[in-house]
Amino acid sequence: MRIALGIEYDGTDFLGWQRLTHGATVQGALERALSFVAAHPVDVTCAGRTDAGVHGRCQVVHFDTEVQRDLRGWILGACSNLPVGVAVLWAQVVPDDFHARFSARSRRYRYRILNRPVRAALDARYVTWERHPLDAARMHEAAQVLIGEHDFSAFRAVSCQAAHARRAVLAVSVRREDEQVILEIEANAFLHHMVRNIVGSLLPVGRGEQPVAWVGELLAGRDREVAGPTAPSSGLTFIGPRYEAHWGLPAEVSQ
Repeated sequence: MRIALGIEYDGTDFLGWQRLTHGATVQGALERALSFVAAHPVDVTCAGRTDAGVHGRCQVVHFDTEVQRDLRGWILGACSNLPVGVAVLWAQVVPDDFHARFSARSRRYRYRILNRPVRAALDARYVTWERHPLDAARMHEAAQVLIGEHDFSAFRAVSCQAAHARRAVLAVSVRREDEQVILEIEANAFLHHMVRNIVGSLLPVGRGEQPVAWVGELLAGRDREVAGPTAPSSGLTFIGPRYEAHWGLPAEVSQ
């Protein structure tokens, strides 16, 4: 039997999603909790790995088990054995050919920038602080050149292990909500640090240090060394993947 789960987490105190032998990870915590509930070792596969400090609004995973538990039992049993920064939102039996990663049609991220003269206190774990005024409209205009299938080498981490840098961005927007500037982006898949590197290159545009056309020039140039710096992880949240409706998953992850 294959079960899919929706997972929410605060990534601040984790070294990222992927299981490691030398520190706390979201995958490691989840697998330990599920293994306790199942009374056998459980390995989970996720829709998209996140880096250290990056949060998850609705990460989707799947795992296989022959143990009979009602879905509420999987949710409550896992939550009671998870650290406070991780929670299982929902559980659902799925067909054996469902795959959390390969069945996903797209992934969505949100990046929040607190744009005011004073740093955050209450929201410090979930935003990046920028003291200089940002023009969100300029950032939005600059970001539109990213839509479509392109080689995103200019926004790819040196350590990225992807076979190639071509990705298809389906939508991207930048807007202001009071003191926050919010970027939302959806693509078929993302390269390592891709969103944070895009944000790092939009910030100089928002501050007026670079023209709107600069982001397009970076994209065409494919040179990571001349693009903006990698923005901090605290502002980034993996909103979740999207799947075709026939899988019957909750609306927040279905198209």
